[in-house]
Amino acid sequence: MNAPAFLSGQLLLALPGMGDPRFSRAVIAMCAHDEEGALGIGIGRLMPRIRLHDLLAQLDIDPGEAPDAAIHAGGPVEPQRGFVLHGLDWGGQDTLHVGGAWGLTSTLDVLRAIAAGKGPSRWLVALGYAGWAPGQLEEEMTGNAWFTAPASEKLLFDTPVEQRWPAAFAATGVDVRLLAPEIGHA
Repeated sequence: MNAPAFLSGQLLLALPGMGDPRFSRAVIAMCAHDEEGALGIGIGRLMPRIRLHDLLAQLDIDPGEAPDAAIHAGGPVEPQRGFVLHGLDWGGQDTLHVGGAWGLTSTLDVLRAIAAGKGPSRWLVALGYAGWAPGQLEEEMTGNAWFTAPASEKLLFDTPVEQRWPAAFAATGVDVRLLAPEIGHA
């Protein structure tokens, strides 16, 4: 597996032998990765019992034109913190442009813009994130916990959540039915 040196703008896919059940079949949109560590947003699982209108009500934002979309389980770190992955047709002061493919905004201005019908045309909301200390992700990669795949707008915004994990593998030519949970040694 040849992974780029840094994985920003890529997808991180949990392999079947992943030891941490919180990341079983995880699909993580990698938003930042450098020598300081890594941050990604989970896009392969939805939060139970909370939807966008519930979140907006907690933040005293009138939902306006915003659809009552599902909220993604972004990761186990700071699960009360919100993030919006979105197309590059909208940007706020603190929007991080990720690999020329999507934006990441964690300030309320994006939610207000979505509610007002003036936000990005394509978006998803997540609570929490996955984070790694310097060198931690690289170590996990050598332990066969993760696989990298290219990200696409279709996979991020059009593919149903429950199909993202197999679809991301399929985009690289891998049939998930053939993946084994054990690590092989030659």
